Amino acid sequence: MYVEDEIERLKRQKNNLRFDDLVRICQYFFGNAKVTSSHHHFRMPWPGDPRINLQKRKGQAKPYQVKQVIAALTKLSIEQEEKRKLEAELGEKRGEIRHVTE
Repeated sequence: MYVEDEIERLKRQKNNLRFDDLVRICQYFFGNAKVTSSHHHFRMPWPGDPRINLQKRKGQAKPYQVKQVIAALTKLSIEQEEKRKLEAELGEKRGEIRHVTE
């Protein structure tokens, strides 16, 4: 499951998305939820916006909650891309250092 694909799907279906589908996506990217009554609380992997709170409405996800998940997935996607770039740069530098010392 790719973050970008899920973001696009959520944008297309934000007004007509099953609650269980949104919970499944959040579980995949953010881990298991803490469930209290009808609320599903997902912790984010970064400080600041520490959780997403989902609540079912007639079997559907609420549109504003879908938007919150889209925003969190977008932030996750950006962080993953930055991490990949940093790792690639570090890998190139390590390669240069090995080449120079050989």
